Amino acid sequence: MYSVLGHGDMIADDIRTGAYEQALRAAVKPGSVVVDLGTGMGVFAILAVRYGARAVYAIESSEMIEVARAIAAANGCAGCIEFIHAASTGVELPERADVVVCDLRGVLPYFHNHVASIVDARERFLAPGGTFIPARDTVWAACVSAPELHRTVTSPWLDNRFGLDMSAAHALAANQWRRATVRGDQVASTSAQVGIVDYATVRSPNVDATLALEALRQGDAHGICAWFDSELSPAIGFSNAPGGPALIYGNAFFPWPQAVALEGGDRIDLRLRARQMHGDYLWTWETRIRRGDKRIADFQQSDFFSEPIPLEKLQRHSASHVAELGDEGRVDAAILSLMDGSLALGDIARRVSDRFPTRFPRWEDALARVAELSARYGRAS
Repeated sequence: MYSVLGHGDMIADDIRTGAYEQALRAAVKPGSVVVDLGTGMGVFAILAVRYGARAVYAIESSEMIEVARAIAAANGCAGCIEFIHAASTGVELPERADVVVCDLRGVLPYFHNHVASIVDARERFLAPGGTFIPARDTVWAACVSAPELHRTVTSPWLDNRFGLDMSAAHALAANQWRRATVRGDQVASTSAQVGIVDYATVRSPNVDATLALEALRQGDAHGICAWFDSELSPAIGFSNAPGGPALIYGNAFFPWPQAVALEGGDRIDLRLRARQMHGDYLWTWETRIRRGDKRIADFQQSDFFSEPIPLEKLQRHSASHVAELGDEGRVDAAILSLMDGSLALGDIARRVSDRFPTRFPRWEDALARVAELSARYGRAS
């Protein structure tokens, strides 16, 4: 969820925003119907109105939509844009759109429910022959020499001032990929295509790519960098490739557990996988480095191994585990059972406070919890 400052950073990214502006100007015709998916501050929706759209549906799941409403009103567009506060997958529109525009990516296009939301919008919102912006994203990867980025993997875990053995933490840090900024002169191998997300045809949110890279020169390498080239519409797009202008997205850095001394011509076989699970992605990167017939390094990494998982938690996730509500679960179950459409939140809070006086010694404490669950699970009136 982006903050106001985060949205401001996106708008201030002139390369990104300028490319979207050009793509919208080319796609929106007088009388067009436009859907702005994840409208944020409503910029794309307002631009669509400026370019002649007859109707604009601006969909946003966060409370930031209230700011977008105010910005639209301040720019004379309030009557031209229908703001819809909901997840797009739960929205029904009265008509099909000539243009659907969105930027739901993170560092890479494989981000949260980005692909699934786009597939749904394409199939339910876009009219036959309509335009989807962006058109496609092409993801690339290469080895990089980035010692300053790699220090988060090695220091303080392997080189701390106390002389402590903290290798257990090093094992976790080495399995965490992160957003970074990689310079062009840090690219240490040839690049290869991870995959193409073609928004006109994509269905699966996952990727599984096997790449063959070649070291460009002698020197230490520290991991893999990934980036994407975006084609918003024909001849309009941008790239967050290393060495290009800095964009809001940054680059993805997948570290190795330790630096590897490469020689020019060394072969790096990489398998990079991203699998969507529970609304987020599980990344796995497997690297094998060879010099002729000699194996130089072999790493098996995944962000599954980036956090400690207590045995008790694993057991609770087992299919054979017999579940029973804990204290907080019983409280929430009681609150939800009272949300049957007959009681005001204040009345529910009083009943919950009476039933769980130790948990909610004050009525106001219960009301805060009831309101939280109402906002999360309640049906909009």
